[in-house]
Amino acid sequence: MGMRTKTNDTTTTRGREAEAAAAIYLERCGQRVVERNFRVRGGEIDLICRDGKTLVFVEVRQRSRSDFGGAASITASKRRRIVLAAQHYLLANRPATAASIAC
Repeated sequence: MGMRTKTNDTTTTRGREAEAAAAIYLERCGQRVVERNFRVRGGEIDLICRDGKTLVFVEVRQRSRSDFGGAASITASKRRRIVLAAQHYLLANRPATAASIAC
């Protein structure tokens, strides 16, 4: 029998709620959410939005304290995984995005 990773349902629920709140906020700011939880082997992007002709790759970070976290909490390893996922997204959506979107 293999080891299983214990899932924390509360953390998962909070993460989903934070992503939903971020999507609502970004839509109110004029962006259009085109993809949620885009996953590839080795990486994930929480939200992919379109702001005019620009694609915006969004990592949602929820913190209980405002003095801890934010963009500084995204490690170099996590940034590499986000870039990897973004590259996969752009390649997979190239015909639709190549001529019409800036990054």
